[in-house]
Amino acid sequence: MKFQKVCIESLGYTLPSEIWSSVHVEQKLAPLYQRLKLPEGRLELMTGIASRGFWPADVRPSQVSVSSCLAALEAADIDVRMIGCLIHGSVCRDFLEPATACTVHHLTRLPEDCLIYDVSNACLGILSGMIQAACMIELGQIKAAIVVGSEGGRQLVEGTINALNEDQTLTRKSVKSAVASLTIGSASAAVVLTHESISKTQNRLTTATTLANTAFHDLCQSDQDQAGAAMQPLMHTDSERLMKQGIKTGVDTFTRFLDESNWQRSAIDRTVCHQVGVTHRKLMLESLGLPPENDFATFGFLGNTGAAALPSAFAIGCKEEFFRSGDKIAWLGIGSGINSTMMGIEWNESRVKGDSWD
Repeated sequence: MKFQKVCIESLGYTLPSEIWSSVHVEQKLAPLYQRLKLPEGRLELMTGIASRGFWPADVRPSQVSVSSCLAALEAADIDVRMIGCLIHGSVCRDFLEPATACTVHHLTRLPEDCLIYDVSNACLGILSGMIQAACMIELGQIKAAIVVGSEGGRQLVEGTINALNEDQTLTRKSVKSAVASLTIGSASAAVVLTHESISKTQNRLTTATTLANTAFHDLCQSDQDQAGAAMQPLMHTDSERLMKQGIKTGVDTFTRFLDESNWQRSAIDRTVCHQVGVTHRKLMLESLGLPPENDFATFGFLGNTGAAALPSAFAIGCKEEFFRSGDKIAWLGIGSGINSTMMGIEWNESRVKGDSWD
């Protein structure tokens, strides 16, 4: 998919203030570690994740999404009456129904004729929502849209810790399927997209390439949908096969992305990979032939924050001036399923606002 009229006008993000180090997680896993004689420091060594953050237990995804939306709208300096679509794209949501987008729409006071709905696509939910919004803008159906998502890792991590400590049948081999769940953190991000005619930044979204490799949809799955039961699922992940097949899917998507965008690999100035862990990032960038020094990463202190990972990493990179005017930037997204979405962006001006959730 190629776009000629779509701009990424601004980003907003919210980060948790309650931080759990990997050492702290291992301390909570003391019964398991003692029984299996696991060495301390194993979790950070394997994943490269030193810490992750959590919202307070009573905070709903919509509350944090409102914070990120308001930040993005303020950064964009746009009349909210121009927003023709709101998409909530995270795995986490308030209820089975209504759509979490309903609460966010009400509390951000967006117009009544604004199209609102939720999108679920694992770690690609926000990117999938951005593609849908971009298509509407390109077709002239709307002038602007906001796509947002807020992931909360507390329930999954706490539930995993309790399950691992209670299950006396686990072995060093069988416990591996739960490691990915212990890397999950919390974050929120919102992206404002506009038609070029009202854009103040002229940050161009030029290309979006997607690939579905669903023969491997069963390599990373939660329990059955429990959104109505406080979102307390357990995850089962075949990390080794998921990494292998995910990187293969990424390579195939990147080949198509270069063809669709008409970019040369050497022309890409900056990248943002999906934030999984140190080994995944290393192998992915090596496989794509992209230098790690041009990639911005946040998983070391935020963990894997699902659909919010890539856009929040990009927003933080903008705040830290990692991305510069004139850069050609590639977003390299991969999600369980296995799906991949990669986007090409020609950057000009960073309008970003972010804060922590107290």
